[in-house]
Amino acid sequence: MKKKKNWLLVLSMLALVFVLTGCGTGTVDSSSTGLWDRYIVYYFGEAIKALSFGNAGIGIILFTIIIRILLMPLMHYQTKSMRKTQEMQPKLKALQEKYASKDAETVRKLQEEQQRLYSEHGVNPVSGCLPLLVQMPIMMALWQAISRVPELTQGTFLWLELGKIDPTYILPILAAVFTFISTKLTSMGQLEVQGSMKMMNYIMPAMILFMGIKLASGLSLYWVISNGFQVIQTLLINNPFKIRREREAEQKKKSDLEKALRKANNPKKKK
Repeated sequence: MKKKKNWLLVLSMLALVFVLTGCGTGTVDSSSTGLWDRYIVYYFGEAIKALSFGNAGIGIILFTIIIRILLMPLMHYQTKSMRKTQEMQPKLKALQEKYASKDAETVRKLQEEQQRLYSEHGVNPVSGCLPLLVQMPIMMALWQAISRVPELTQGTFLWLELGKIDPTYILPILAAVFTFISTKLTSMGQLEVQGSMKMMNYIMPAMILFMGIKLASGLSLYWVISNGFQVIQTLLINNPFKIRREREAEQKKKSDLEKALRKANNPKKKK
């Protein structure tokens, strides 16, 4: 299940590259028609302009922070679901060993037992994909606004022309670095990191870097702020270092209890 979700993530990001580079042409303004152009891209552009205070880059930064704040409940739900899934791993492994055969009937029973286990623990196995599914249309609309709303297309921020790629590649590199730190912190908080998760720690930053050097620098600015916010949020709310300390303390307590029980059950013989 987890491998399928990871590959779904990769395929979704690849699809996003093609969609961003191919959809929508022409200027978007109040006279535009269609649901996407008139009511999504246009109002994204208007929201960014309202937050710009004379600089489109500031508008993108503030817009990104607001989006991340609005997404915090969803991200918190994802984090809680991931932790519950990690706690279920021993039981899931036991089921996989019990139904190790690959025939259709055994596979069906395994899937039924896994679904029952998820239901008992209140875990949605696809919840990890929700933040991505929510953010994808946001990124698409943001890129379209930057590329098609004149005030944003011609906007500047520091050394950047927001409607064009970053010629120094500084922002794409920063976006990739923050993405790596974010995914690394997330994996550190898990009980067991599978090979597919380790692979994603490198695939995601690489894809962000690739898109960053191909698309408008305004989108890279969004990724830098968004993933930087995610790093801070993880350290404050789901700090993997704190989680590890708590697990180590719990394991030590459990080990001490087991030693005490063994000692009580096997007293030394009196001479």
